Amino acid sequence: MTSAIELDHVSKIYRRYTGRQFATLKSALLKRSILRDLQPNEAFLALKDVSFTVAKGSTVGVIGRNGSGKSTALKLVAGITKPTSGTVRVDGRISALIELGAGFHPEISGRENVFINGIMLGLSKREVEERFDDIVDFAELREFIDAPVKTYSSGMYMRLGFAVAIHVDPEVLLVDEVLAVGDEGFTHKCLDKFGEFRRRGKTVLIVTHSLALVERLCDEAVWLDAGEKRADGDPKRVVDAYLTAVEQTEKQQMAATTAKAVQAAAPAGPAGDMFQATEGRWGSREVEITSVELVGPDATPSFVFHTGDAVSINLGVRAAQPTSDFVFGIGVFNADGVCCFGTNTGIEDMTSDRLDGDATVTFAIDSLDLVEGTYKLDVAVHRGDGAPYDYHRLLYTFRVKSRTHDIGIFRPKHRWTFSSNVRFK
Repeated sequence: MTSAIELDHVSKIYRRYTGRQFATLKSALLKRSILRDLQPNEAFLALKDVSFTVAKGSTVGVIGRNGSGKSTALKLVAGITKPTSGTVRVDGRISALIELGAGFHPEISGRENVFINGIMLGLSKREVEERFDDIVDFAELREFIDAPVKTYSSGMYMRLGFAVAIHVDPEVLLVDEVLAVGDEGFTHKCLDKFGEFRRRGKTVLIVTHSLALVERLCDEAVWLDAGEKRADGDPKRVVDAYLTAVEQTEKQQMAATTAKAVQAAAPAGPAGDMFQATEGRWGSREVEITSVELVGPDATPSFVFHTGDAVSINLGVRAAQPTSDFVFGIGVFNADGVCCFGTNTGIEDMTSDRLDGDATVTFAIDSLDLVEGTYKLDVAVHRGDGAPYDYHRLLYTFRVKSRTHDIGIFRPKHRWTFSSNVRFK
C-alpha cells in the first residue's frame, strides 16, 4: 500500500496564556508584571502520540467529539502548524478547505480572491484564468463574483472556498466540517465531486460529525478522542464503537441529571392537571416510591435506548401501613412537554386489593416505538380518587437513539410495498 498521508507518533502541545491584557505597553511596564502575566502556565495536549496512514486514492473520515483533536490533525497535514513531536508526511499537492473563508480578504471581490487563493494553492495566473468560469459556476456565484466577499453569507463563503479548493486539482484534498453550512443541493454537488475524486484516484481526508457520510463515502475512518486515537479501520466498525462510547457518556450525564432532579424535588401540594404541572414531587407518602429504574434489553439499568428496544420501568414501593386503595401510573413526555403515552392500573381495569410493606412494580414495554429524541418519565402511586400518595413529575430523563431520523414522536411497526414499475436503487 502506497500512503499519501502518514502521521507517525504525532503529538501537538499548545500553551495557554491566562494573563490579562493591558490597554497600553506603558501600563504593562508600570505594573511590572508583563513577563509574569504573559508566561504560559498551562500546557494543553491537543494530540497525543497519534499514528495513522491514508492510502493513495482512498477517502478517510476523521470523527470524534468537539475538542478531540480532529481539526488539529488536519492542520498538521495541511502544514498550517507543526507537530511538537513525531512526523507528518504527505505525498502530493494539497488543497485544504479547513476554515470558513480562510485566505479570503473581506475587502476585495470574489473574483480577486479566486485568483489570490488559486495562486496560494500552487496554480499559475494562467491556470486560474482557465479554471475561473468552472470555479464560479460550481460556486453558483456568477452575479456576486465582483462584490466584496465581506458582503457574502457564510454559505457563499463556503461555496467559493470549496470551489477553489477542488478546482486546484490536488492529489490530496483536506476538508473540515465546513460543508455543514451548505444547502442540500450544494451538499449533493460536493458529494458528487468527492465521488469523481475517488474515481480519479485522488486522496480525500474529511473531518466531519456526519457519521452517515463517513459510512457511505469513506473507505476508512479514524476516531480521535481527547487527542488520542481510539480506533481506525472499517467505517461501520469505527462508527459503531464511537456511538457506543457516546451512549456511555450520555448514560452518565442522564444519571447525574436524574439524581440531581430527584434530590432537588421538594414535596408540594396536589398537582392538579398532570399535563400542566411542572417538575417536582408531591403526595402524602403513605405509599412511597423508593426507587425508579429503567432497564434495557440486556437487563441492565440504562438511560439510553434504541427505537424498538424492550424496556422495563421498575418501581420500588413501600406502604407504611397495609392499604387496599392504590393505583400505579406511568407517563412518557417528549422534550417539549407533549404527553406521548400515559396509563395506570385503574385505566386498565385492575382493581386494587392489598399492598403491604416493600414491593416491586414492573411496567414492561415490548417495543419502545418512539422516534429518536429525549424524553421524560412520570411515575406515580395514588388513591382511586386521584389523591396522590407519591407523584414523581418529569424527574427521570432518558434518550432514544435511532439510525433512522423520523419526524414526530411515535414510530409504528411498518413496511412499504410497491407495484413492479416502482424501483429503488
